[in-house]
Amino acid sequence: SQDNGKWWFNQRNAQGEVMLTLHSPADALVGLYSMTVVLLSADGQILEQTKPQTFYLLFNPWCKDDSVYLPSEELLQEYILNENGILYQGSWDDITTVLWNFGQFEKDVVDICFEVLDNSPTALKNSEMEIANRGSPVYVSRTITAMVNANDDRGVVSGRWDGKYSDGVVPTRWTGSVPILRRWSEDGGQKVRYGQCWVFTGVACTVLRCLGIPTRCITNYSSAHDTDANISVDYLFNDQLEISPSIFRNYHCWVESWMKRDDLPEGYDGWQVLDPTPQERSDGIFCCGPCPVRAVKEGEVGFKYDTPFVFSEVNADLIVWIVHPDGERIQVSQNSKVIGRNISTKSVYGDFREDITANYKYPEGSMKEREVYKKAGRQVGQKNKGPGQLELFIKHAPAIHGTDFDVIIEVYNAGREDTDAQLTVTSNAITYNSIHRAECQRKTTSLTVPAHKEVLRLQYGHYGACVSEHHMIRVTALLQPTDQDNIILQEINIPLKMPVLHIKIIGKAIVSHKLTAHISFNNSLPVSLQGGVFTVEGAGLTEAKEIKTQYVLVLEIMQMKKFIPLLSSHFKIHRIHFEVKNVLKEHATIFENRLIFQQLSFTVFESIQQISGSGGSTFSCSLA
Repeated sequence: SQDNGKWWFNQRNAQGEVMLTLHSPADALVGLYSMTVVLLSADGQILEQTKPQTFYLLFNPWCKDDSVYLPSEELLQEYILNENGILYQGSWDDITTVLWNFGQFEKDVVDICFEVLDNSPTALKNSEMEIANRGSPVYVSRTITAMVNANDDRGVVSGRWDGKYSDGVVPTRWTGSVPILRRWSEDGGQKVRYGQCWVFTGVACTVLRCLGIPTRCITNYSSAHDTDANISVDYLFNDQLEISPSIFRNYHCWVESWMKRDDLPEGYDGWQVLDPTPQERSDGIFCCGPCPVRAVKEGEVGFKYDTPFVFSEVNADLIVWIVHPDGERIQVSQNSKVIGRNISTKSVYGDFREDITANYKYPEGSMKEREVYKKAGRQVGQKNKGPGQLELFIKHAPAIHGTDFDVIIEVYNAGREDTDAQLTVTSNAITYNSIHRAECQRKTTSLTVPAHKEVLRLQYGHYGACVSEHHMIRVTALLQPTDQDNIILQEINIPLKMPVLHIKIIGKAIVSHKLTAHISFNNSLPVSLQGGVFTVEGAGLTEAKEIKTQYVLVLEIMQMKKFIPLLSSHFKIHRIHFEVKNVLKEHATIFENRLIFQQLSFTVFESIQQISGSGGSTFSCSLA
């Protein structure tokens, strides 16, 4: 008989056979089970016994009694069943996309996901105790955030941000989670080199979706890293505009997973932040979450797990200081509106961005926002200083990688008298998390300001050799009036636009027949390329394949890729990636170039007859 708290089965006789249906309780432990059917005689003797059959039991978000129950089929189609996704990068005012193949239903992935759990420190120390906790999505998801990074344990991905990737894979090279998980498993649990925040996020999303926990990828722009839990971050410059290690990032990625929080007061179920990127230790290990999104919004920083840290990522004050050679600090500004912008995820309804900032914070400047700050233990501090006598603005022309472009620095004098000042402008190649790789240019000007405009031309000859794999330049301007203490500092991040890849399917797509795709782009750099590699990947269509290119001049190049569709369905060539190892020998540094642009949607037919009966097929290119 049925009992929601126990395992039970029913049987049905049909045409001389007996069909047994096994039912598990909603809070059953997830994992690998073994089942044997035994036929007994009336006196209890074994007449027949089947060989043990194994199966994996997962969380079930379609079951209303399960802790991960999500009552929306549209959301389940995206957050459980979709094997393709979009991760957001760039900057808050210039958002870019990366296509990612989660591949949670690919061969062997479910085995590897449980292998990840089995290799956690708790499981290796006491497997029985660890398995007993596997009915809790809170426990399982927190364990996954620790195991996706390899900092403390036999985790999956090793992080690196210094640009030295010769003993591994450049993080921007990965096109999906499956090659990473398979490499980790095949190498006996050895860490896979290397990943950065979006790689950790993509892998975590794959594992959590595979285990049955609804999960989505999140990008927070202008993300803070609060190292001392005071809900503010200090941004330190010296007189030469050299900065201390940055705790203010262009963007940062994490995942949200949907679950009940029976360990918290009522009202904090639903989306939970889980961050697998190793940033700070939690309970002695590098992991973060699950943290209720609602707790972040309401300033309830006492709730588990790691809510103060997540609150700071989206809500901290940014305090800018100038540090003089004698160690004296002068506060330049304090801003409560810079951190936590355009918090983004892929929409359920298509390949476009959904802004979920309102889930994390109340509108800037509202009374409710101030109440939340106070509740979080922070008095509403000093706001931006009002307009002084001098004001500083930075603008830039379109920035296309390989071209020269202008950055315009405007100094506006609102006072009644001319003012003498010194203006220092620098441009630096940075990574997505604001690590400075190299200075590109520096310009210092003494000026008398009724109103003044200064132009800094950024030339490819200056930035091309030092730009990071994230193709981003930060321009900083410091204005120091000679007879005033009102130092003014402004910054702008300039993402360099990359050329567009063009993809075209040649002919009709038929199961088990070769299919050809043309891939091309225009080399906008003023130098030739060599050592280029295309990587093509499509879930259910083709595993990640590499196509090497020859010496490429300053003109369009084209490659043909042939693959054989195995199923009839609507597919996407999910991600096309182009990487260049080096640019002409006269450039001393290695140039890492990443182009990820378009996905191609098309239909694969079962047969030629199906094509003729369909009235033709339509192939469409869509910008991801």
